Amino acid sequence: MYPLQRPRRLRNNAAIRSLVAENTITVDDFIVPLFVVEGKGVKEEIASMPNYFRYSLDVLEEEVKELWALGLKSVLVFVKVPDELKDNAGTEALNSEGLMQRAVRKIKQVIPEMVVMTDVALDPYSSYGHDGIVEDGYIINDKTVEVLAKMSLSHAEAGADFVAPSDMMDGRIEAIRTILEDNGFVNTGIMSYSAKYASAFYGPFRDALDSAPGFGDKKTYQMNPANRKVALTETILDIQEGADIVMVKPGLAYLDIVRDIANEVETPIAVYQVSGEYAMLKAAAEKGWLDHDQVMMEQLMAFKRAGASLIASYFAKDVALLLKK
Repeated sequence: MYPLQRPRRLRNNAAIRSLVAENTITVDDFIVPLFVVEGKGVKEEIASMPNYFRYSLDVLEEEVKELWALGLKSVLVFVKVPDELKDNAGTEALNSEGLMQRAVRKIKQVIPEMVVMTDVALDPYSSYGHDGIVEDGYIINDKTVEVLAKMSLSHAEAGADFVAPSDMMDGRIEAIRTILEDNGFVNTGIMSYSAKYASAFYGPFRDALDSAPGFGDKKTYQMNPANRKVALTETILDIQEGADIVMVKPGLAYLDIVRDIANEVETPIAVYQVSGEYAMLKAAAEKGWLDHDQVMMEQLMAFKRAGASLIASYFAKDVALLLKK
């Protein structure tokens, strides 16, 4: 008696496997993080993120053109702010001629169709390296939210298509949505870092922007890695307050969170494959311990399989080049 069902029939060759694949990876899945610095002619490799760079605005122009030519249609902008411009009030974040605002205008000038997303948080601008205003050693929520809303408006005025608050302050999505609506930016979207965990995977990113906290940690506002249920609460609150896209960060260690959210909401879900995830694979591949491209694609497929619609990843350009072959 032979089995009537043989699942291996659908795995017999590459063509059949492609026909029945439940998920695929394309360039349309990606948001490309970009690190921007002051200066001219600057393309600095980040030591803890091999083959990833900080760009001055003139060099950024060429990078954006290359991304667009590869089919990558969205970028997420971060800025490295000089120390002399940092304070405890986020003053430079509101400067209409600040580095972020100039970067947005530059990208839109070069490729008007590029979807430009901007990081909204105070840590790059903070003399304390925290995502909010500090009083007596504590990160103050509501005063921070006021600044984040004004910061978002400034980004929208510069031409950002989406603002991406990454701070995890309570109530900031409603405040941002309100100020955008009140000022006529009804089509400016919000991609909220809804479930952002207090993770050790962020180390290389903090090197890239010199944004490590000057004291303590971020555990009073970023989420506890031990907790699962609160992620859905945070996400639903953000959707109710006006988020257009919600995000889970980091990626691989939080696939259960992506799946939980995908099971409950219709809002597009982004996942951030963070700097530590990138650095680990680059290091292992350099040692010859892992096949870089195969592991990269397997990790990305895990995000799609878990329910992510979008992936912010430092591998985006690598994937686009691989898919072109």
